[in-house]
Amino acid sequence: MKYYEVDFTIAATEELMQDARDLLAAQVGEVGFESFEDTETGLKGYVQTALFDKESLDLTLQSYYLPGVDITYTVTEAEDRNWNEQWEQEGFKPIVVSSDDREISVEEGAERGEERSLFKPVIVIHDGRHLPEELSFSSEETNLHPLSIEIDTHLAFGTGNHETTRMMMVHLLSLPLRGKRVLDCGCGTGILGIAALKLGATEAVGYDIDEWSADNARHNAVINGVDASFTSLLGDSSILDNVEGVFNVVMANINRNILLADMPAFCSKLADGGCLLLSGFYTEDIPYLTEKAQSLGLTLEHQRTENDWASIILRK
Repeated sequence: MKYYEVDFTIAATEELMQDARDLLAAQVGEVGFESFEDTETGLKGYVQTALFDKESLDLTLQSYYLPGVDITYTVTEAEDRNWNEQWEQEGFKPIVVSSDDREISVEEGAERGEERSLFKPVIVIHDGRHLPEELSFSSEETNLHPLSIEIDTHLAFGTGNHETTRMMMVHLLSLPLRGKRVLDCGCGTGILGIAALKLGATEAVGYDIDEWSADNARHNAVINGVDASFTSLLGDSSILDNVEGVFNVVMANINRNILLADMPAFCSKLADGGCLLLSGFYTEDIPYLTEKAQSLGLTLEHQRTENDWASIILRK
């Protein structure tokens, strides 16, 4: 994964410097910057080379509204290294995602060979070092039906640790996915498409602009035994022009600006009556996204928030 390192020099008094850093990080985070570190002269920000937009960055800095502060910057290519190396070595403990209002009937259970008459599906996300057998459920939770998803993270976003991924998984748990076709835009590790398949979807297509992510999603589909129904593509939303047919569920967990720009493309692949699941943005961004959605003939059906992050379900 290729990144630019942008070194922001902030001309501000000592008293204003930290506020200036915080405000700058918040604003440039809206144009694709993913991580930051303080420097003696200001702030360093990191953005994927494919997402770097100098014009948008300059416009953002022009609208910077802290009086008495001046900002300049330089751009260099960041060291090409495995940013997730420590994460990959240590792995992560199993993560449980459940829905409070979704139960599967005896008929659906019978299709899966399940003997219980009624149960709730629970997604257990884990890596190869921490297996789901490490978890135990209380006696009051005997109706739970754990669905195991193993994620081998190689430079890709999506393990369930982040609020936005968890909220997207909860939305999937709330939807009837059996027999449905799903599309994951910006698929990262492929976790959402894999979850949809394990919840009964018949086909999942994902794409990502990052080659590492597209390959990692394909790898994770293999280790979860759903590769026959999972397709991982390399590219941005323009690749949808080459994808046949429409989808019952379209998912995108990306930043607000990309969601706004690509929503028409998402809608073009969404079947009538289908759902568009969006996350990757903050609570205050919901009005911007719902306004765009309404202009495309979509209606807001449900929304969730967690620690200022938000997700929404839109219906066509």
